[in-house]
Amino acid sequence: MTSGTLASRAEPSSAGKTLLLTSAATFMAFLDTTIVNVAFPALHEDFPKESLTDLTWVVTSYGILFAALLTPAGRFADILGRRNLFLWSLGVFSAASLACALAPNVESLVAARAVQGIGAAGMIPAALGLVLSETPAEKRAEAIGIWGAAGSMAAAAGPSLGGLLVSEIDWRAVFVLNVPIGLAVIMGGLKLPKRAVEDSKLPDLLGTATVTLGIAGIVIGLTKGGDWGWDAAKTWIWIGAGVLFVALSLLRSRSHPAPAVETELWRSPMFAAANLTSFLLGAGLFVWFLSGPLYLTTIWHYSVLKAGLAVTPGAVLSAVAAISVGRRVPPEKQRPVIVVSALAFLGLSFWAYYGLGGEEKFLALWLPYGALGGAVIGAALTSVTTAASISVHPLKFATGTGMNTTARQFGGSVGVASMAAVFAAGDLSTPQPYLDAFLLAGIFIAASAVPALWLFTKKSMAQIAETQRQIQAYMKAQAEAAAQAAAAQAADGTPVVDRA
Repeated sequence: MTSGTLASRAEPSSAGKTLLLTSAATFMAFLDTTIVNVAFPALHEDFPKESLTDLTWVVTSYGILFAALLTPAGRFADILGRRNLFLWSLGVFSAASLACALAPNVESLVAARAVQGIGAAGMIPAALGLVLSETPAEKRAEAIGIWGAAGSMAAAAGPSLGGLLVSEIDWRAVFVLNVPIGLAVIMGGLKLPKRAVEDSKLPDLLGTATVTLGIAGIVIGLTKGGDWGWDAAKTWIWIGAGVLFVALSLLRSRSHPAPAVETELWRSPMFAAANLTSFLLGAGLFVWFLSGPLYLTTIWHYSVLKAGLAVTPGAVLSAVAAISVGRRVPPEKQRPVIVVSALAFLGLSFWAYYGLGGEEKFLALWLPYGALGGAVIGAALTSVTTAASISVHPLKFATGTGMNTTARQFGGSVGVASMAAVFAAGDLSTPQPYLDAFLLAGIFIAASAVPALWLFTKKSMAQIAETQRQIQAYMKAQAEAAAQAAAAQAADGTPVVDRA
């Protein structure tokens, strides 16, 4: 039996295990962006001396570090090894989750959540990088759909799962949940095959620090602007300083031999368009996910658990649509998926805006609005992730993933800040501010159809074909190198050194 035959037989098993493990880790990372929201009442009961403003840092400290470190984490994954970064980040995330569950005060909880965000930022680009590098080219779009479904399902399922844990056990159970899952994924991940990594220097540490501080500053300003006031100097100092730091990092990255941000990737029109599309989708997605449960609990007076269950159909159909698009729609036909999905969501938003109100209409309106909305968002996110991933060289998979996910998280921060401004202008005891938020989500997502027109064009498809040839050559070279190393080891007993 030849080494090529062995490689071909082992590849599906390795790809399947990798997809399962990385999807589980991705589910945890995105679950913790929403699941903590429903624990607020219980947190306030346990820490009655803390203001609600201070408690919001339990959410924002995670989001800030998650968004800020995604881009440099992608670069580190490509250089240090995706498997290594994935396992270490998962360990940090799991340990921080345990620290959150044991936190004796809010300060400790906020600090642990920040560390949790650092771990999540390392897991995501490394996870998708592993999926793409281990999956055969013809199965890659389907794998992206399954991986994306894990994130979509987690983000939408957070309120219902969190409500169940908080109501039946305690808010600390929200964090304890991550520990056994994290340990199980680490044990499985240790058996994943090691791969060679890029022979390059570590990214520019100063550039990494400035882009991290910059994104953090912008997110803090946008997140806290509603509390501080949009005309407050503090708000614009944070945002302005953040923009300045990001600009400095990007300028430095253009000429640095090992840049913190791979600005070179933006020379691909398809990758740049995918980043902008992700930004707008993220803005609408976060507004929709946050405003829905608030509307249900405030206007229809649902319990936290009931409100969470009411948004679950959207989560399920989002996952189904993501898998279906990845499995059944080839990349060259995915541009219409994003455009049609974005416009369909705008139509659903207008339907909800004019149809919903103080009277409960769950079966007649909310259920189809939420279910269909989740389906079109899941389809669109899978297609834009496919566009971003196949438009970069295989050695830059993790970097490209980090940049694209940062765009979506950063868009989410802008969306939440816009939603806060809408809420501040209205009476939250009435339906109108929430309906305005639903329409705002629709406008953001509809806007994503514009940059999506630059995805999968004829010129882009030619670039994709070249990228696919590079991927095939890369995978073939990896298999040949592994076979030669194994043959050398068998011949003289010399240990095989793997830098991954």
